[in-house]
Amino acid sequence: MERIIKLKRVIGFILAPTLALLIYLLPLDLNQKAHIVFSILVFNIIFWLFEVIPLSMTALLGISFAVIFGVVPVKEAFKSLGHPVVLLFIGSFLIATAMSKYKLDRRIALNVLSRDIFLKSPFRLIVGFSIIAYLLSFWISNTATTAILLPLSLGIIVILQSAKIPNFEKFTVFLLLSIAYASSIGGATTLIGTPTNLVGAGFLEELNYNVDFIRWFTYAFPITFLTYIAFLIYIKLYIKSGNYSYEKVKQLLLKEKSKLPSINRGEINTVIAFLLAVILWSLPGILNIFGFEEIYKFFKGHFPDGLVAILSAIILFILPNEDGKPTLTSNDLRGLDWDTILLFGGGIALGQLIMKTGLAEYIGKNIAEFISPNYLILFIFILILAMVFLTEISSNTATVLTFVPILIGILKELDINLFFIIFGVVVAGSFAFMLPIATPPNAIIYGSRLIPLRVMTKVGIFLNIIGAIIITGMVVIYMNVLR
Repeated sequence: MERIIKLKRVIGFILAPTLALLIYLLPLDLNQKAHIVFSILVFNIIFWLFEVIPLSMTALLGISFAVIFGVVPVKEAFKSLGHPVVLLFIGSFLIATAMSKYKLDRRIALNVLSRDIFLKSPFRLIVGFSIIAYLLSFWISNTATTAILLPLSLGIIVILQSAKIPNFEKFTVFLLLSIAYASSIGGATTLIGTPTNLVGAGFLEELNYNVDFIRWFTYAFPITFLTYIAFLIYIKLYIKSGNYSYEKVKQLLLKEKSKLPSINRGEINTVIAFLLAVILWSLPGILNIFGFEEIYKFFKGHFPDGLVAILSAIILFILPNEDGKPTLTSNDLRGLDWDTILLFGGGIALGQLIMKTGLAEYIGKNIAEFISPNYLILFIFILILAMVFLTEISSNTATVLTFVPILIGILKELDINLFFIIFGVVVAGSFAFMLPIATPPNAIIYGSRLIPLRVMTKVGIFLNIIGAIIITGMVVIYMNVLR
C-alpha cells in the first residue's frame, strides 16, 4: 500500500507540471492572465487527484504561483484566508471539538439508542443508529459521528452473532453502512455539517446571493431526508428479525450508558455555546420568513454567521469547567482541522481568479455551445451525477472548489438562474457512497473488515443514483416554484 501511495505521488509530481506547461503552450483565445490561471488550475487538479502534498498546501501553492507569475498582487491573493466563511469553519469546528472532548455527543447517542422503540428488532436498531448518525452530523463532522457510533455497533454485532439470527451478515453490513451513509447524508443538511456546504455558500455569497443557516437548511433538509428514507426502505427489503436478542442488546447499551459520568460543567458550557450559535444562526432566517425585514437586515449586518460561530466558540475559552480551567484551551486550537480551513481559503481564492480573469467565462462559452436549453433537466442531472461520481475518487471539497467556478461560467452563458443548480451540485459533493476512499466515514467502517467491497459498491451505486435523482428533482421543483 505504501508503495502504491509513493508511486501515485511520483506520477502526480511529474504529470502536473507537464500538463500545466502543455496548457500554457496551447494557442487558446485567452488573455495572458486567464491562460496562466488555466495552467495553474490544471496543475492543482492533478496535485489534488494524486494527493502529492496535503490538499491545503496544493491550494496555497496554486495561489502562490498566481502571485509569482503576476496574475494578482499578494495582498489580494491571500485575503480569502480571512473570508467570513473561514470564521464559520473555525467557530463550528471548535464547538464540535468541545462536544467530543466532554463526550456530549456520546451521551446523546447512548440516551437515544437505549430507548425501547429502537431495540425491538434488528431493523429498528439500524434505524436508531442511523437516526443518531443523520442528526448528529448536522452539527459535528461525519467522520467524528461515525467514529463515535462504530464501537457501539461492533459491540451489538458481537451479541447478535452469538444469537445466530438469520441473515446476520446482512444485518452487520447494513448496520455499519447505515452509520457511514447517514452521517454523510446528514452532513449535507446544514451549512456547518460539511466543508463543501461552506465552500458552496462562499461562492454564492461572492455572487451576491444571500445564504443563511435557515435558508440552506430549508432547501437541503427535504433532499437529505428523502435520501435517508430511500436508504431505509432499501434496507427493510433485506432485513428480517429472526431470533433477535432484545434483552442482551439493551443490557449492552445500558451498561455503556452507566459508564457515563454525571453531567459536568464542560458539557453544560458546550450546550450553552451550541444553543447560542444555533439560535443566532436561525433567528435572522426565521425573522425574514415572518416579514421582519428590517430586523433581519440588522441581525445579518451585525451578527453574520461567521461572527456568531467565533463568538460562541470564544465563550468556551472563558467559561470554566469542573477543574476551574477554561472549557477549551490553546491545545484544542492546535487540534483543529487546519488542512480543511486552509484548503478553503486557498481554494476560494483560486476560484475567484478563475472568474475574475475571464477563464470561467471562456470555458462556459465553449461548453454552453453544446448544451440545449430544451434539455435543462437532463443537463442538471448529468452535472449532479458527475459530481457524485467524481467525489468517489477525489476530495469532495477540492472537487467543489475546482468545478463550481467553471460551472458558474457555463450557467451565466446559458442565462440560467444558477443559485439552485450550484446548490444541488454542492449537496451532491457529499453523496459519494461506493468506495472506501470516497469519504472518511466509508473508510472507517470498511476498516472494520466486516464489509466486502463488492457489497459497499453495490449498495453505494444504488444510493449514488437515487441521491442524484432526488437532488435533481428537488432542484427542478425549487427553480420552478421559488423563482
